[in-house]
Amino acid sequence: MIADFRSDTVTKPTRGMLEAMNAAPVGDDVFGEDPGVNALERKVAEMFGKQAAVFCPSGTMTNQIAIKAHTRPADEVICDRLSHVYNYEGGGIAFHSGCSLSLMDGDRGRFTAEDVANSIRPDDIHSPRTSLVAVENTTNKGGGACWDFAELQKIRRVCDENGLAFHLDGARLFNALVAKGETPEMYGNLFDSISICLSKGLGAPVGSLLLGDAEFIEYARRIRKLMGGGMRQAGSLAVAGIYALDNHVERLGDDHARAKRLAEVLSNLAYVSKVIEPETNIVIFELKKSLDPKAFLSGLEKEGVKAVSFGGQLIRFVTHLDITEQMMEHTIEKLSAISL
Repeated sequence: MIADFRSDTVTKPTRGMLEAMNAAPVGDDVFGEDPGVNALERKVAEMFGKQAAVFCPSGTMTNQIAIKAHTRPADEVICDRLSHVYNYEGGGIAFHSGCSLSLMDGDRGRFTAEDVANSIRPDDIHSPRTSLVAVENTTNKGGGACWDFAELQKIRRVCDENGLAFHLDGARLFNALVAKGETPEMYGNLFDSISICLSKGLGAPVGSLLLGDAEFIEYARRIRKLMGGGMRQAGSLAVAGIYALDNHVERLGDDHARAKRLAEVLSNLAYVSKVIEPETNIVIFELKKSLDPKAFLSGLEKEGVKAVSFGGQLIRFVTHLDITEQMMEHTIEKLSAISL
């Protein structure tokens, strides 16, 4: 048995998803002729109350398209220092958009409207032009933390008062919606653009969507082409996303419950110095200094449990739809057997 907690990206398509993929009609999406892609884009746009959406291979691509569409070279983007667009997208903001960053030092990846207001550059030729605020919900490096919606509304007001665009990296947004009892429409009304990922907690094999108004998405398609993101017969991937949205959203609560259970076990183990209380499906904990993280992970893998280092003494576990109850019991047993 291998219990793979490295990420919620490691999931395999379910039988029902594979059947839907196999039966998908296809066409050339670059010509706008793939029925599955068109249906997915309409479905997600309507779900969030946005005018349009564009299907892309990855969340990195949707984020980078959005940032490039909202900015011009030498602008500045406000985001948190823990954010995915800063840490895990290969320096894409500099490469694709030629922008600098104003990094917030928030709470587990979440900053405040006051932080944004204090970071907006003056209208001065010596300073970059502040043009965009980007937030991530849930926060990956923040341990799956969810934003307070009221604070996001305050940030929106600051953006409006200062002519800034507002982008959401919603790679795990559906985890936040389930955890907080919120709706897609709430976020669609708040953000200028939204990136959502289908290949994490929702369990699709590939794909993310960028949402916005019709003019913005038309421009986003042009940028997607420039980045090499145009796909041809992509309908089988798109219907996997439709299946995921129809069948795998409500069950995210099961992943959250399992993450909490892991956190409770870890908090009582002698070799763990701290556990970040999980709100969703990510558990981050800190090993005591006497343990080497590489040796710890290597030993776990030999026992059939996979996880990842998250810098320093931090270890990350992510629960997902391929984690069974048997895997949970096995993992808890192996974690509990480790001694200093």
